[in-house]
Amino acid sequence: MTINFDTLKASLVLYGLNAIYAILLLAIGWYLSGAMQRFVTRLLSVTHRVDPLVTLFVGSLARYGVLAVVGIAVLQLFGIQTASLVAVLGATSLAIGLALQGTLSNLAAGVMLLLFRPFHIGDDVEVAGKAGKVRSLSLFMTELVAPDNTQILLPNGQVWGAAIINHSAYPGSGEIKVAFPVRAGSVNALAAQILKQLREDPSVDERTAPSVNVSKVLAADPAAPLVELTVSAKVKPSDADAVKQRVLDHASALLAAA
Repeated sequence: MTINFDTLKASLVLYGLNAIYAILLLAIGWYLSGAMQRFVTRLLSVTHRVDPLVTLFVGSLARYGVLAVVGIAVLQLFGIQTASLVAVLGATSLAIGLALQGTLSNLAAGVMLLLFRPFHIGDDVEVAGKAGKVRSLSLFMTELVAPDNTQILLPNGQVWGAAIINHSAYPGSGEIKVAFPVRAGSVNALAAQILKQLREDPSVDERTAPSVNVSKVLAADPAAPLVELTVSAKVKPSDADAVKQRVLDHASALLAAA
């Protein structure tokens, strides 16, 4: 058996050039997919009529679509006909389906989450044993941000298959009440400063005004009158403990300075 080195050399050169072209095509395709995702996201965001969750999902879908087209182009570059490839995939669809059932279930769950939208971007949720603020929904993952600013990535299959507790579904459903004793002569000044802090707190529901009222008289001694001051405000249930602690810290600092 004789080896035609000229033919072998030409084949190696041809496949080497195709490999270089494929690498360049993949790099360009990766860049274009990101650019397409940003373009679609920006385009849908401009209208202000599309839910941010839908915007992120469609942007992710556009990116994977570009990557799929680039993958087919790379296969054709090496002489692999897409028609025969589809036939092979069709013959082995059962094996592929079993191997990718987790991935496909995440994709299907992502579509269901997009259609039914049990939560929106920025909602405080508890799902699959995790709690945080919804940041994004992609084809396969749901991203949450924990209260300590930790990223939580959950497969869509786990999110759709678990109970979802949405603390933001009914805004203003949480309420805090804090009571503490103060001297009667400093009630007005203390109440004004606490109200100012609550109005500036982003966790307090803007649609319901917080209140600071005298709830009872603790000591009617004219020499040292003492009353109970009660602070109440509507907040998200997930923020209740943090807001209550801020009120107590602020009130303690004001009482110490009085």
